Amino acid sequence: MATPPDARTVYVVDDEPLVRTSLKGLFRSMGLEVCDFGATEDFLAAPKAPGPACLVLDVRLRGESGLAFQQSLANSGLARLPVIIMTGHGDIAMTVRAMKAGARDFFEKPFREQDMIDAVVGALDADARRLAAERSLDGLRDCWAQVSPREREVLRHVAAGRLNKQIAGEMGIAEITAKIHRGQGMRKMRSRSVAELVRKMQALGVLPEVG
Repeated sequence: MATPPDARTVYVVDDEPLVRTSLKGLFRSMGLEVCDFGATEDFLAAPKAPGPACLVLDVRLRGESGLAFQQSLANSGLARLPVIIMTGHGDIAMTVRAMKAGARDFFEKPFREQDMIDAVVGALDADARRLAAERSLDGLRDCWAQVSPREREVLRHVAAGRLNKQIAGEMGIAEITAKIHRGQGMRKMRSRSVAELVRKMQALGVLPEVG
């Protein structure tokens, strides 16, 4: 059976098979999908799930260290993936380095299972919110792409608080034409009010062009 697109996935990277087996059992008992790897290169090469996910990463790995890999994730396109660091030999400097690089949590082995569960749930919730925000922004971009250049110009005036008569004067068009462009643009942007339109245009980053 194929994995549902919204399934929650935990990636585990640790070169100790016993640790991976233990964590797989723990996370699967929570109803989560689990993909485990003994090396960072295997994790990078594997296909990634489309739904919410997080990475549980060990510091001491054969070859590249977990901390070095965490800092290089940006180059792999996975910079936004929540990372939980674990190690059997932690210290304050290591913890600070991991947190500065964006780790959500840092655990020393052995750790309480409930602490790890709480950290993973928090990381997956955060990634779910990120994905929802990205999907919403993609939807806004699709709406904006349907708005004609003329309608965009009118909407920028609308967002600036101008009335149809003022917009017509600014653009050198008839007031009824401004009204029609305004209505079509609002409909395409699925906005029922100027305030809603402004929020959407701010999210898209198109409002700075307002004169």
